[in-house]
Amino acid sequence: MTDAAPSPADATGDATADSSGVAVLDRAFALLAAFDADSARLTLAELSRRTGLYKSTVLRLLGALEHGGFVRRLPDGQYAIGPQPLRLAAVYQRSFQVAHVIEPLLEQLSAASGETASFYVRHGLQRVALFRVEPARSVRASVQIGKGYAIGQGASGKVLTAFGLQGTPDAPELPEAEAIRARLWAVSWGERDPETASAAAPVFGVGGALQGALAISGPRQRLEQGDAMASACRQVLEAARNATAALGGNAAAFAANMAELGVGGSAKQA
Repeated sequence: MTDAAPSPADATGDATADSSGVAVLDRAFALLAAFDADSARLTLAELSRRTGLYKSTVLRLLGALEHGGFVRRLPDGQYAIGPQPLRLAAVYQRSFQVAHVIEPLLEQLSAASGETASFYVRHGLQRVALFRVEPARSVRASVQIGKGYAIGQGASGKVLTAFGLQGTPDAPELPEAEAIRARLWAVSWGERDPETASAAAPVFGVGGALQGALAISGPRQRLEQGDAMASACRQVLEAARNATAALGGNAAAFAANMAELGVGGSAKQA
């Protein structure tokens, strides 16, 4: 395998590039970003190819990252993510100060629905799964903790857009935003994954501040059966109401919307 041509910044020479602390950090971040769920182990040559950096630069940065615990060198010479990002991920989760409320509710929500229950927050124009509980059943929706998903797709993305982005210049177009704000729930049929469907509701804190979106995700074929999606909407609304109340928000509006999704209610065309 031949190495890709170095990036313009790299081509100016290591000495010039390394004189800038910002450039060094940018390159270190680029190396970390080269790893993903499908590429958990990478060779020096592959890291050089993916980042466009010289192997000598990559090797030097890897040494520093390994020393700090962000990268580890494997016995076969490949590199993988080290333990430090896991610690920081836990700190990131706890910084939202909702784990004590959200995690038990996700356990209950997944057990009651038999589907994957997740809690999403907005990060720029992406939605990130902060917490997730999956059911024991073998066929289920897969949600990766910490992965960024497009905010314009999925039920949780619609909720985060409707309550947190509407009116801003970068907000994706969401024709049903007003309806979502009125009923406090959204559904998705195969938007991110054609075989997956989901329902989501907002969670509010003190003063009505949006904390995130609770979601149920499952195989589309399963949620299309009978009252399954309406039931998922009721369940996610109830969990969002309980979370909102526990976090000091006003949960009164959830009751009326839950009643509308009673027996005979439908979320099929939402």
